[in-house]
Amino acid sequence: MKRSILVAALLAIAALSNGPAAAQGLPKSVEQVKLSFAPLVKAVSPAVVNVYARTRVRQNLGPFNDPNFRRFFGEEFLRSLPQERLQNSLGSGVIVREKGLVVTNNHVVRGASEIRIVLADRREFDGELLLADERSDLAILRIKGDGQSFPYLEMGDADAAEVGDLAVAIGNPFGLNQTVTFGIVSATARTMQARINQSGFFIQTDAAINPGNSGGALVAMDGKLLGINTAIFSRSGGSIGIGFATPSGIVARVVDSAEKGAKRVVRPWFGAAVQTVTAEFANSLGLERPIGVVVRNVAPGSPAEKAGLRSSDVIAAINGQSVDDERALNFRLATLPPEGSTELKVLRAQREVTLTLAFAVQPNTVASRYFRPGDQVMSVNDQPVESVGRLRDMPAAAQWKIVIRRDGQAMTISVRG
Repeated sequence: MKRSILVAALLAIAALSNGPAAAQGLPKSVEQVKLSFAPLVKAVSPAVVNVYARTRVRQNLGPFNDPNFRRFFGEEFLRSLPQERLQNSLGSGVIVREKGLVVTNNHVVRGASEIRIVLADRREFDGELLLADERSDLAILRIKGDGQSFPYLEMGDADAAEVGDLAVAIGNPFGLNQTVTFGIVSATARTMQARINQSGFFIQTDAAINPGNSGGALVAMDGKLLGINTAIFSRSGGSIGIGFATPSGIVARVVDSAEKGAKRVVRPWFGAAVQTVTAEFANSLGLERPIGVVVRNVAPGSPAEKAGLRSSDVIAAINGQSVDDERALNFRLATLPPEGSTELKVLRAQREVTLTLAFAVQPNTVASRYFRPGDQVMSVNDQPVESVGRLRDMPAAAQWKIVIRRDGQAMTISVRG
């Protein structure tokens, strides 16, 4: 009965079609209208793996750390107690190169002393950490496979994805091997204030993502990697249909760095502080609606200054991709290599200007270890900072107390002079 109802409904829908599909003839049976993800899953799932990480954690001896206990039991007894314990974690990973390069989330393997990679066909290999990138929460592993070839996924184009596109998530939630869920792309450029990672820029999907899915694949219908499943929004610890994946553009940059033998991801230096254009800002700038980010100040000698960027300019797009807020700007910059150039679409005095931004890599200074692009310096040693010039003219000191605003929150950094 249900099959006949389904066929009747599909025939009715087909009969209403006025496009090419109607001219091709109506389906004769339910088999002709059967839809299945099975061919896609069979093609891509061999490249999704389990990642087991073992970490040695220093043991908390609790009351035995008390001096009275130490005197009573003696140091020799305390030394006989286990000082470390092994902590195991489980996540997912995706093979992205034939020779066994695996992408996973950094939080899955952070601090791991041993890494084990299990393939879909149950083969097991030791894994080696090649690169860990805290900012994107991505890590690149190498399967120690003695030169073997492995099934892998090609990198897709997350910028080409549209809201409503179908997507398949593959991973190992709760230790259940090769679990497949599907849904749609709910948002293609979701910026998050939550501290999932420092890029704060994600593909949102309603494909079920659960604990253990971290590092798994979000796959487009062409079988290419759309993103790496990273986190969920949850009130109960399980999926409620709001999952986040790190876009393939960021994944590709981290993979490229690992392939070049780098131990860290080098990102281009921009050299300008910006702020999201609000409705109030848009009105004062003569804009019809809030769009882009407004330049607050430009660092002397920076790529931004050399490109001709000025204070009060509004950056609307980078390399043809729209920029809606500060996080989107940082994301677009992070997907680009630290050399070469790109185009900026800028609104200046109600006119559209195109600028060419030639990138440079910021030197490995002390400041680069404490600050990130987008940080706003509020005060130094309790003295307010209103401009770049004011910051440059600050007197030398043995200790710097710097208050910055990062991701909408104030934080204090102490730096020795």
